Amino acid sequence: MTPPESSARLSRDVVAKVARLARLDLNPEELDLMTTQLAGMLDHFSDIDKLDLADVAPLAQPLPLKNVLRDDVVQPGLDRDEVLAVAPAAEDGRFRVPPTVGFQE
Repeated sequence: MTPPESSARLSRDVVAKVARLARLDLNPEELDLMTTQLAGMLDHFSDIDKLDLADVAPLAQPLPLKNVLRDDVVQPGLDRDEVLAVAPAAEDGRFRVPPTVGFQE
């Protein structure tokens, strides 16, 4: 497999170094394949860089945003006194919980 022209910018040694840094153990065939594929990607990015995009507005969202959540419906909740009556500890109409780290009681 002959590496593309951009492989001159991306040497096999550079790919081996990046693979080593990423803790990837590539055999020689995989290293050649990765070098070729990464060089191809760089060629593609180079093609994109050549495009005249001066009149193209930045795109934040390719699809229209739509809220897929249902409407809120008010429903009766639990009675506070009943809930606090079965709580392990309650104080001033609220649950009492152990202090968080760093606070002394």
